[in-house]
Amino acid sequence: MPRLERLRPDHAPALLEFERENRAYFAASIPDRGDDYFAYFDARHRALLAEQEDGVCHFHVLVAADGAVLGRVNVVDVADGAAELGYRIAESAAGRGLATAAVQEVCALTAGEYGLTTLWAVTTLDNAGSRTVLTRTGFVSAGTVELDGRPGLRFVRELGGGTAAPSAR
Repeated sequence: MPRLERLRPDHAPALLEFERENRAYFAASIPDRGDDYFAYFDARHRALLAEQEDGVCHFHVLVAADGAVLGRVNVVDVADGAAELGYRIAESAAGRGLATAAVQEVCALTAGEYGLTTLWAVTTLDNAGSRTVLTRTGFVSAGTVELDGRPGLRFVRELGGGTAAPSAR
């Protein structure tokens, strides 16, 4: 079973491979990161680690037994007890419940270890998989948004007691 790990410097090579291998897959449902993301990956990775060290963000990778990154779950822009949740799972690992399990685990970390009270997330209307993950993990729809010109939904989860919602699997 893959394990969720807090982002570290040594994750960089596997994380870059994950992003490259899944770029087209991700771009079909979320905005593309752009060429600069890949060209300056090492600098960006160091910057993310600095943000994490400062407590502004909390980055996690879902790691397979062989060290390959299968996904990431991030809590960003921490302020006033709230933050945005974002996640992505490799195409080869999709549909196995990994996103749901990883989001549940991060919700528990966020409520307990990180001390937050609210998480929010956004997804495009055509991303049924993401909407399913959010609803299975206790998020509720909180209105519409626009994501790079595409219609989407905003979801919110109030965190209580440091426990994640049970899975609907």
